[in-house]
Amino acid sequence: MNKRLNIYLLCVMLLCVTVTFAQDSLVVKVKTQRLTENELVSGENYVVDTIIDGQTYYKPQTIKPVVDSLSIENMQDHAYTAAVDKQWLEELYSNTLYDTIYESVTELTFDEVEYPELNTDTLKKRLLELDAKTPFNVAYNPSLESVIKSYLKNRRKTLQKLMMLSEYYFPMFERELDNYDLPLEIKYLAIVESALKPRAKSRVGATGLWQFMFSTGKLYGLDVSSYVDERSDPLKSTEAAAKYLSKLYEIFGDWDLALAAYNSGPGNVTKAIRRSGGYENYWNIRPYLPRETAGYLPAFLATMYIFENAEELGFSKAKPEFAYMETDTLHVKQMITLDQVSEVTGVDIEELQFLNPSYKLDIIPFIKDENYTLRLPVHAIGPFVANEELIYAFAKAEFDKREKPLPQFFESESKTRYTVRSGDYLGKIARKYGVRVSQIKQWNGLRSNNLKIGQRLTIYPRNPNVAPKKPSEPQVASTSTSSKTSEEKHYVVKKGDSLWSIAQKHSGISVQNIKEWNGISGSNLKPGMTLKLYKG
Repeated sequence: MNKRLNIYLLCVMLLCVTVTFAQDSLVVKVKTQRLTENELVSGENYVVDTIIDGQTYYKPQTIKPVVDSLSIENMQDHAYTAAVDKQWLEELYSNTLYDTIYESVTELTFDEVEYPELNTDTLKKRLLELDAKTPFNVAYNPSLESVIKSYLKNRRKTLQKLMMLSEYYFPMFERELDNYDLPLEIKYLAIVESALKPRAKSRVGATGLWQFMFSTGKLYGLDVSSYVDERSDPLKSTEAAAKYLSKLYEIFGDWDLALAAYNSGPGNVTKAIRRSGGYENYWNIRPYLPRETAGYLPAFLATMYIFENAEELGFSKAKPEFAYMETDTLHVKQMITLDQVSEVTGVDIEELQFLNPSYKLDIIPFIKDENYTLRLPVHAIGPFVANEELIYAFAKAEFDKREKPLPQFFESESKTRYTVRSGDYLGKIARKYGVRVSQIKQWNGLRSNNLKIGQRLTIYPRNPNVAPKKPSEPQVASTSTSSKTSEEKHYVVKKGDSLWSIAQKHSGISVQNIKEWNGISGSNLKPGMTLKLYKG
């Protein structure tokens, strides 16, 4: 009986093998096609799959997966970008330099200054040399000597910072000035006007590197809207300043008077000429000019003298943090925020804000018949252009999640307290309240972009649509409460993973989230690394 059973089971097994083999053969024929060498499709790669009954079956060669085009491996930081000093970047957004220069112009006293390192004879000699190579009247007088020595004695640190900053701005200034056939030395005027701070705003509302009033800016093609203030655009405002100065020189025929008119308006200059009895020399009409303008030209000449003789005066020539030639622009094809650009390119948000100062809310709008540009470090231009469809799709998806994707610009001094939640990062909070990342950091004394769940932030919102919650509404009050609503997961980095690709795999998580949760400052990941991910 057992022998018969064994024979029966053996027969069943052989039948199963036969059927399976037949099925496998059928699958092979279907999937690989029965092709001879002469029948193989030209241009396609095939490999031998199996040989059955002497017949060779082929299948298409396996194609290796293409690395994500937005892989961080393809978008590593340029060497100089990685070395950017963030503290220095933050300082660019403070008013310190601008206020210092403004006070130095408005409060000039022309009193004698003791500064033995520069004697009068040396100063006279250098001024003569400067006068010979510039169209400005750089003649020695005690007042100018007082200003120069005062700057060297009291403002050396400020001047050194401005010299470093000028390495970025001066090349673009010189190009525009040359286009309009203006003296290149006019570039020093931007230091007197704004201390090279593109968002500088005077007490009367003049804005930007060249301090345009609203009406004058409009007259020379500088658009001002809720999103964009082109008075803060370095290139556009420089071109406008060149046009305005050309017209003033055409009117007055004298560069000293043209500069005075640029500061206080042509009307104040003509009134000063009348009150002086008809003199047309700046130094003769100076007592009749507004107080700020009276110190304006001496401040300009003193700045020009110091910059032109920087080495002899003991200033160091340090490598600039930014080089204008290492940046480039591209036209945006869809609304996008600087924070979104930062996420996909890996360029620090502070760096993007420095390179794109004309966008008030860090949002680059897309408006018909308007050409708004994004300036990026050269190393980020190629990857952005090569992947722009994917980048714009990412930006649109983020905006679609928002109830109001276009926040209104609104000045508000009301203070609110915000509690950090799971998934929050500075750029997201800044966009919500219509403010800048650097402002949130300044208001809260933050030295880095890292946030903790439950951390409370003080914010002065510009966006009226996100007013503070009423006391009756529930608020997230502590880290422990937030933690209960957040699920912590762990992800092991695989070969070929990037911050971008990992963020795309987990809905509601951004590149910045992953960096902050795991204390990652750069963009490099190593296979086997364990990352903490939170899901609210």
